Order: sequence, then C-alpha cells, then structure tokens
Amino acid sequence: MKNDEQDIIKRILSGKTDDFAYFLDTYGQQVFNLIVRIVRCEYDAEELTQDTFMKCFENLSSFNAKSSFSTWLYRIAYNTAISFTRKKETEVNVYDEKIWNTISDTEIDDTMNDESEENINRLQKTLSMLPPDERGLITLFYEQEKTIQEIGQILNAKESSIKVKLHRIRKKLYILMKKEEEL
Repeated sequence: MKNDEQDIIKRILSGKTDDFAYFLDTYGQQVFNLIVRIVRCEYDAEELTQDTFMKCFENLSSFNAKSSFSTWLYRIAYNTAISFTRKKETEVNVYDEKIWNTISDTEIDDTMNDESEENINRLQKTLSMLPPDERGLITLFYEQEKTIQEIGQILNAKESSIKVKLHRIRKKLYILMKKEEEL
C-alpha cells in the first residue's frame, strides 16, 4: 500500500475526517464505473457508490493493510453491488454441451478481438445479458485492468477459480454473440 495512503488513514482515524476526501477523489470514479457496470443503472450506481464509501469510512479501523487500500475498497464496492442485484437478476443460460465443448479459444479470441463497430455493439449487448457477478468480473479484468491476483483478493477467491470463471464467461459471451449474430 502507498505510504501516503497509510498516513491518510492514520490521520482520519485520529479525527481528521476531512482527509477522507482524498479517497473519494482518488477512487470515486473507478468505484462508480465498476458498480454501474454491475447494476446497469446510473442512479442506483450513484447510491451504491455512496453506500460503498460510507461502509469504507465506517469500517476504516478494520482495514489491516494485508492488501492495498484500493483492493479492500473494490471488495466493498463489488459486494455492495452484487448484494443489491441478487434479488433482481436471473441467470442467462447458454449451456449447450454440444456447442460448449466444440468452441476453441482461437475462435473466441478472433471474435473478441474483432473491433468492428457491429461486433463491439454485439459485445456490449451480450455483456448486459450476463449476471451481475460475471459483469463485475469482466469489468475488473478488462476495464479496470486488475490482475488475477488482485481480483482474487477483491473477490476473496483463489486465482485458479478466477481464471476458470473468466474462461467460462468468455465462452458464454462468444455463444451469446453468435446467437445475436443469427438474429
């Protein structure tokens, strides 16, 4: 963790609560971006971002610096967003064993690396079909550019589990994109 962030936390805990603004300014937009990707509603994301920072502030004394502050904050944001969406979302089922087992990583890479406007639009549409936890994982890895290790810390999961989930989500996106292409 950055030494200056550790110093800021110490000052906040000693009563200089105005210093918490540093974390809002530094991480506010990134936290909002993660949450809005998960909940798909800017209004809800704004509320949940505020909730995330309130939880962070209220629990700042429990931050133990075993991970970076940003990792700890992202865990709070991710869990807040997922808890919010659990009641609302249903799983998109694309599992067809015949198709699932015949898709190669090369096919997936070719489709995902196609930067045509049509393909990007199809990808955006299919991303919105994913359940919130999968959208969150994709956002952390591809948009927020977090490492597998950092994501493991944020989600409190093993790195091998994160790799498997990412692989399955990419496969699911590929299948959804192909279905969209057929429409």
